[in-house]
Amino acid sequence: MIRPRRNRKSAAIRALVEETKVTTDDLIFPLFLLEDPKGKVEVNSMPGIYRLGLDHMLTEVEKCLNLGIRGFDIFPVVDERHKDKMATKSHDSNFFYIKALKEVKKRFPEACIMTDVAMDPYSTDGHDGMVDENGKILNDETLEVLGKMALTQAEAGIDIIGPSDMMDGRVGYIRDVLDENGFTEVSIMSYTAKYASAYYGPFRDALDSAPKSGDKKTYQMNPANQREALIEADLDVSEGADFLMVKPALAYLDVIKLLKDNYDLPIAAYNVSGEYAMVAAAAEKGWLDKTAIMKEMLLSIKRAGADIILTYFARDFAEATR
Repeated sequence: MIRPRRNRKSAAIRALVEETKVTTDDLIFPLFLLEDPKGKVEVNSMPGIYRLGLDHMLTEVEKCLNLGIRGFDIFPVVDERHKDKMATKSHDSNFFYIKALKEVKKRFPEACIMTDVAMDPYSTDGHDGMVDENGKILNDETLEVLGKMALTQAEAGIDIIGPSDMMDGRVGYIRDVLDENGFTEVSIMSYTAKYASAYYGPFRDALDSAPKSGDKKTYQMNPANQREALIEADLDVSEGADFLMVKPALAYLDVIKLLKDNYDLPIAAYNVSGEYAMVAAAAEKGWLDKTAIMKEMLLSIKRAGADIILTYFARDFAEATR
């Protein structure tokens, strides 16, 4: 008689036949950077996650490196006084964000530092692209700003550019700008299938970057569509992306698998703020086991086909699996 339970009868045997494993090598930890070097403020909607000034961020990166986490995606918290319609601070080499990136790479050259390319943190409109007087998001006009932003970040020494804006043609435009300026080794992790999702709320709370009017449905993908992700992926591959990302992760496991089955590039998935917040909030109320759910959630994302997972659970996972 065939008895599958024979392969489950002990922890040692279960480990031998385990098909999927998550390790810290798979993870990128998103971090929020404050302008005040000594600042530290918890994100209300993300218990346990903090906005950090440079002093605290350097300490956090060092602790994470000691735990085996080597990838970090650093986002700026930009005060309203720095914002304008053209997001000019996004490519100002003297802005606190760019200076901080240089310092992080100087202190920890072994760390893999990823950055975000989109206008929304720096824009008074709160959109990823330029907005005209009628509220339309201007695609091609936005590319020039994104190119300047990517080049400034590359000059700061970062390893991976993350275009999250979902403008058409931005991967190719950024690749050309980087290559023409000698940054041929800077990678691009494209937000290939970024959906217009309700799961982003806590992230926008953390950065104060919500749109001032309208929504992002004219450029982010419709959650109802799966095949459209193949169109986006074809374009990103042809334009020179080095990684393809799906965002969010948990509600889009089918899309992660779709890209994994159809492309040879590494597939990333962003375990987003709302996915983190649901677990953290329920755990605070004692409704579930945060560590167990975290492990199962990350395992499901990896099992679906993600080679890389951006997750706010990164440090918690590292500490729980030491």
